[in-house]
Amino acid sequence: MRLCGMKSVALGVQIVLAGVIMMNSSVVAAQSSDAGFGPGNPFYTSSALPFQAPPFDRIKDGDYQPAIEAGMAEQRKEIRAIADNPAAPTFENTIVAMEKTGALFQRAYAAFNAVTGANTNPVLEKVQQEEAPKLAAHSDAIFLDARLFHRVAAVYEKRESLKLSPEGLRLVEYYYQRFVHAGANLSDSDKEKLKKINEEESTLSNGFRSKVLAATKDAAYFTADKSALAGLTEAEIAAAERAAKERKKEGWVLPLQNTTQQPYLSSLSVRGTRQGLFENSWTRAERGDANDTRDAIARLAQLRAEKGKLLGFDSYAGWKLEDQMAKTPENALKFMDALVPAATANAASEAKDIQGVIDTQNGGAQKGGFAVEPWDWEFYSEQVRKAKFDLDEAQVRPYFEMNNVLQNGVFYAANQLYGLTFKERKDIPVWHADVRVYEVMEADGKPLALWYCDYFKRDNKNGGAWMGSLVRQSKLLGTLPVVYNVANLPKPAEGEPALISFSDVITMFHEFGHALHGMFAATEYPVLSGTSVARDFVEFPSQFNEHWATYPAIFHHYAKHYKTGAPIPVELAAKIKKAEDFNQGYKLTELLAAAELDMQWHSLPVGTALQKPDEFETGALKKKGFTLSYVPPRYRSSYFSHIWGGGYAAGYYAYLWAEMLDDDAFQWFQDHGGLTRANGDRLRAMVLSRGNTEDLAKMYEAWLGSAPNIEPMLRYRGLERAGAK
Repeated sequence: MRLCGMKSVALGVQIVLAGVIMMNSSVVAAQSSDAGFGPGNPFYTSSALPFQAPPFDRIKDGDYQPAIEAGMAEQRKEIRAIADNPAAPTFENTIVAMEKTGALFQRAYAAFNAVTGANTNPVLEKVQQEEAPKLAAHSDAIFLDARLFHRVAAVYEKRESLKLSPEGLRLVEYYYQRFVHAGANLSDSDKEKLKKINEEESTLSNGFRSKVLAATKDAAYFTADKSALAGLTEAEIAAAERAAKERKKEGWVLPLQNTTQQPYLSSLSVRGTRQGLFENSWTRAERGDANDTRDAIARLAQLRAEKGKLLGFDSYAGWKLEDQMAKTPENALKFMDALVPAATANAASEAKDIQGVIDTQNGGAQKGGFAVEPWDWEFYSEQVRKAKFDLDEAQVRPYFEMNNVLQNGVFYAANQLYGLTFKERKDIPVWHADVRVYEVMEADGKPLALWYCDYFKRDNKNGGAWMGSLVRQSKLLGTLPVVYNVANLPKPAEGEPALISFSDVITMFHEFGHALHGMFAATEYPVLSGTSVARDFVEFPSQFNEHWATYPAIFHHYAKHYKTGAPIPVELAAKIKKAEDFNQGYKLTELLAAAELDMQWHSLPVGTALQKPDEFETGALKKKGFTLSYVPPRYRSSYFSHIWGGGYAAGYYAYLWAEMLDDDAFQWFQDHGGLTRANGDRLRAMVLSRGNTEDLAKMYEAWLGSAPNIEPMLRYRGLERAGAK
């Protein structure tokens, strides 16, 4: 499973200047106030906790908004002092000065962002709604400030003569390009148009996230008939009953994940239940109620097209990809389009195997059988897998107890590769009782980072899995990283072990790869630190880390029976390994469909007569060759949170682009001795610790020794090698 992403609003390319967004007083003086903010607020001063971790035990819901707004006001003063400085602009008084702004805002907003993603409530959602347009204005007012840009441009023009360090030079170039990309060269009238677009876009995007969260909760499948859940384990049925009670219902509830397909579909033997669960997922945000998102996404697509044109591009995608590794939507589309025929052909071949099982069990179409539908795929593909590989998910789960996977899998791999050790810290406050905290130490015992994990699903948690940052590493600011992983793994009944699927194991390794990228940051300047890289590069460290989940020395260290501690039988381990390529046609097709759909939405030129979103979706997929009714896109437009509410607009292709990088990287490890400290330390030194301190393509090639090669990815996916470039 290669789709667990970072929570973009907490990290990466959209959060700028010491990891935060900024605005100036001329835009929001009437909106922002520090009234009610004082020494009693837990954000008033830097945290006294280890690593400056947020004091979640002292933070109340009402503390966030006044701290965020006071932080914005304070930062406006800091930025205004830079813009109005009468001294000639220099690297120190302009570029470095900006890196030192916003400490209060960063403290408050980083904690707020973590909690609203993982443990939200109506009070916090209201704050999000109120702050969304202010945050958009915050960013615009800085990057569209003519006086500030004049100073940045002046430093940029003489950068080669300043004798800066390579990282300092990169910082100057980064800021200049970021200002230009944000519209700093626009006329005053066009800047005003852009500000209005950004404000409306931010409000709609925030509203979309709230609607999808509510829609996903409301669309959970409910039944009053226990027999409808035939095929589930007793533990799963007990969890469904507990979920119903939490909703004050008598019966059983199967909560939805954010993806189109649902995990329970592989086990439910009653076809009507499968269809009901699938359709609840498929239509969750298209029910004509308060949580219907279609009008919002139609307007977002229109706004983004206008934004792209205003900034001088043919489309929003053209603007968005300007500073990514792919550079243009044409390059991204060429990369994806080339994969579609082989992916769909593989999926069609897999469908024949599935149809064969259906026909065998039901006597064929002439005797009451049926053609495979999306809600049948997971159930019957599991049977095909059992038949082909004699592999049963129920046999596998007892060997993957979550805590054991964490300690003896995820942590063990990090120890073997990088020498890291982990100590649980129960003295660090958390935002929910499910959250655990670990101090991460170097091989010599030196503190490296603080890491939080919040793995279990809750109704008030956003779907999917991600990594975020509470404190960014920076030598300039003297800070070490504080990062977190969030997921939606099924929570066991009280006293029961947390037995997870192998895809959940992969999710844990994936998200920890993001965490390592943040922990290993060793840069001077916070804006270049850790995961502050292009979208189509940021998934490389996480997807690369997935490979260690199946690496024999790691796999056999954690794949042990939760009751007896017995190692997984050799035969069962061999079956898991042999089945790695199983269903890859389907998996790649659903991913490609979502990525192509994203690019179609964001390649619309201004003035396009937009159909209803569901009609546009159907046409866009057909246009790109996705005609297999039984393979739906991984996300429909109406609940595609990555692109409408998560920063991956025109960027969902990044998972595939990064997959090319990570598979080639793992092949390099295989060719150079595999799992060794020397190899791990080399990757850390040359890539994982460098953040965005140099051109990413050059950074990768310097480590690899050549340009990336797509052939390892094609082998992993089971695609044809011929014609690959």
